[in-house]
Amino acid sequence: MYRPGTGWLHRRPAGPKLALFAVVAVVVAALPPVWATVPAAVGVPGCLYALAGMGLGEGLRALGCQAWGLRGMIAITAAGQLIFLGPEQAAANTARVAAAVLVAGLVPLTTPVSAMLDALERGLRPLRLVGVDPARVALLWMVTLTTIPVLARHAAEVRDAQRARGLRPSPVRGTLPFLVVALRHADDLGDALTARGIR
Repeated sequence: MYRPGTGWLHRRPAGPKLALFAVVAVVVAALPPVWATVPAAVGVPGCLYALAGMGLGEGLRALGCQAWGLRGMIAITAAGQLIFLGPEQAAANTARVAAAVLVAGLVPLTTPVSAMLDALERGLRPLRLVGVDPARVALLWMVTLTTIPVLARHAAEVRDAQRARGLRPSPVRGTLPFLVVALRHADDLGDALTARGIR
């Protein structure tokens, strides 16, 4: 997901950047569930991506790609909230969740994986006192983070394969091939970690 650049956000150290965006995501998620929250929640990631130092056009393009990738989550969140809470709270809660995820998504776009791994490992060092291995936890988090776009790409490949065969893509028809591809990726990832001495 990392996009090389020389903007101010790319030059910031990974640790403070992670802490800053965590605070911003929490503040966005804590906005009240009212109509005014929707434009505020949409505006926060819009401003951050536009001013991230990738260039206005590139930043907004990156935001659009990230938002498009969240379309399923947004639809499910909105539908569930609409059923139980009504339109105002559904719109506000969906906007808050989407904004928090989009803000968090700016970190891997502007920070190399190795820098994030080092920052997480340093931040988790105090947990050694209670028997937690910071290197393992940081590695697990990074493997999870880097696997999400890979699985999204595999899902798109399954849909494209269905279209190439003249089938209309559907979750029911695509679940089994996606699971096969995902499990194969998990096996390959496990083999790669084992080959590097990580168990």
